Amino acid sequence: MFHTLKTVADLEAVYGAPNPRSLLKEIDHLNADYRAFVEASPFIVLSSVGAQGTDASPKGDAPGFVRILNERLLAIPDRPGNNRIDNLRNIVEDGRVSVLFIVPGVGETLRVNGTATISADPELLASFAVQGKLPRSVILVQVQTVYFHCSKALVRSKLWERGAQETKPAVPTAGKILQHISGGAFDGDAYDRELPERLKNTLY
Repeated sequence: MFHTLKTVADLEAVYGAPNPRSLLKEIDHLNADYRAFVEASPFIVLSSVGAQGTDASPKGDAPGFVRILNERLLAIPDRPGNNRIDNLRNIVEDGRVSVLFIVPGVGETLRVNGTATISADPELLASFAVQGKLPRSVILVQVQTVYFHCSKALVRSKLWERGAQETKPAVPTAGKILQHISGGAFDGDAYDRELPERLKNTLY
């Protein structure tokens, strides 16, 4: 019914061979150009896989919050969140991760694939302190492949153009989502009202 593509041969029949440039850009370490993306990025998406399935988690902080320890090793501080720790559970079970680095205003993104471990080393945690507060842990990513992704997705989405618009998109607030899912038992208005102050006090 949906003409499902089930094999690599099926995919290649539709897509053909990759553009040689798309293979040329992939390397196994962070060179100077790719380091620049990491150092300029205030926002990443960290993806992982484990026994319970896959997960993709947004993480953000000041540009360069992901530290380059060497050309094949990245350190990502894990700041306070909701304590679901889905990615962390996956990492201790499997270890395979992908990281997408996004730089505001830049069309290209950076993709890093590798394996991760989780560190609670006191000195490492202390080195990531912000406002005197330490991350709960630091995710160490051993780089296996790195390459930039072309700007077509961001150009098609007009992401940075939309970001400049003053009109806020018509999506439900976090409080309303929780209220709807709970069948009205959750006070969504109170949650939304208190959210700005709560964020200010719990960012780090």
